[in-house]
Amino acid sequence: MANLRMILWLGFGLALWMGYQAWVIDYAVVEPATTQQSPAVQPPIDASLPELAAPTVAPADGASVDAELPALSGPAEAMVAAPSTAQRYVQVTTDVLKVNIDLDGGNLVGAELLGYPVAKDQPDTPVTLLSASPEARFILQSGLRTRAGVGEANHLAEFDAAASAYTLGGDRDELVVTLQWRGNAAVTAAKQFIFRRGSYHIEHRLVVENGGAETYSAAAYSQLVRNHVPVDRSFTSVDSYSFTGPVYYDGEKYQKLDFDDLAEEPLQGSYTNGWVASIQHHFLAAAIPPADQATAYRSTVRGDQYSLAAVGPLLEVAPGESRSFDISLFVGPKLQAQLTPIAKGLELTVDYGFLTILSQPLFWLLSKIQEYVANWGWSIIIVTALIKLVFYKLTETSGRSMAKMRKLQPRMKAMQERFKDDRQALSQAMMEMYKREKVNPAAGCLPILIQMPFFFAFYWVLIESVEMRQAGFALWINDLSSKDPFFVLPLLMGAAMLYQTRLNPAPPDPIQAKVMQIMPVVFTVFFAFFPAGLVLYWLTNTLLSIAQQWNINRKIEAEG
Repeated sequence: MANLRMILWLGFGLALWMGYQAWVIDYAVVEPATTQQSPAVQPPIDASLPELAAPTVAPADGASVDAELPALSGPAEAMVAAPSTAQRYVQVTTDVLKVNIDLDGGNLVGAELLGYPVAKDQPDTPVTLLSASPEARFILQSGLRTRAGVGEANHLAEFDAAASAYTLGGDRDELVVTLQWRGNAAVTAAKQFIFRRGSYHIEHRLVVENGGAETYSAAAYSQLVRNHVPVDRSFTSVDSYSFTGPVYYDGEKYQKLDFDDLAEEPLQGSYTNGWVASIQHHFLAAAIPPADQATAYRSTVRGDQYSLAAVGPLLEVAPGESRSFDISLFVGPKLQAQLTPIAKGLELTVDYGFLTILSQPLFWLLSKIQEYVANWGWSIIIVTALIKLVFYKLTETSGRSMAKMRKLQPRMKAMQERFKDDRQALSQAMMEMYKREKVNPAAGCLPILIQMPFFFAFYWVLIESVEMRQAGFALWINDLSSKDPFFVLPLLMGAAMLYQTRLNPAPPDPIQAKVMQIMPVVFTVFFAFFPAGLVLYWLTNTLLSIAQQWNINRKIEAEG
């Protein structure tokens, strides 16, 4: 039992370390080439939309469409240059967002999340998610494409707005910002962005009016363009725990895309009920085509920049008619309450990994308790106690076995002295004693094996859930998603683990006993840089385990 328990603890520690090392390898910074082409030679990724074939679907008149749409082309220099005073912007401010829309293209090129400071000690500096800056470029483009490639209200076209600034104020719950396309006289188009109070969901509508004599065919598209900036994968970086990069949903499965693989294996396919997004720790920007609409998806990599594009089917606008092309956008934090209603699978961007089946119920329980106690730290403690309660009978059986083993320690030492030169005889004598006393030496391992998935599931809940970002608990713990600034919780946890080893039977081998004494120190170092919420969970779990084992030991002693 002692051997197995030691192996489990060592395996657990090694799993954490090896997992981290594997992550560093997977997301290691790739050194750029020593020579790079200038923008004039290598056009930017958004100067041409990837050549996407429209899905074979029936347009309004029932005719089949299977023609490949032409590539967009535009002035490369204008698309990579830093914003200048000559550029025209519209600024939109709601209670949660401050968005910049570039009238040269009608694209979202800036987004500040007003309720999310970059750091606890910088409350007036909000997180910037979308940006047009060359070093951290992350923009969201949209537009219309035609089969001929002309007369397009695309992401390079010029738009006009009635005002340069819009604010969602007063008693209004909705703000509609309309951009008019400077197109031809026969066909007019407008981009509408609909913002709502308290929401990061932006409804996007492209409205076409055909005043000409010929049918106008167009396909709506949306495209995320972002610089690939390698994340700091150091052990002390909170963001290093989470995936950053392009993702998509094909209507059934959520997929993360590795930047280094995209150039050789680009995304290419047609899906319904899907979406594309670019995520980072706690935040994302996503483009969601209409549900049940066949949409072509493509990715492109050029230099250190990638794009994800979604192009809908060609639809016809008859002379004298108008048509709306709808796209849903999400720019903000990974709030599951907002993500879930918008699109199927969008909540999976809160990346709990393969333990999602456990993590999502744990988060639901945690959030429900938080609604009553209004403190995420106390919610963590209560959920930990509930998990402990669920496994109480299992751990009690294990605890009774360990308590009996502890009681047998003097007899085991006597046997070791008696059979010190005969290991086989010692093993046989101990097995006979276990059988006679009805003790299972492996019983202490089962609870650890069963609880480990819940530990890792809770770990991802605390790491990935933006609801706990910068959430305070008490005293010096003012951010449960970051490490304890004074390392008090890890030290308390290490002390509790050390005391816990005293309640359990010591391994018969002296070397194993020393290893078991060192393990609390090793775990203290591991947990010193983990989020305080996770350490609080493990400290609470350890204290509850100590209380339970102490009570069991007391009962076993009383039984004689």
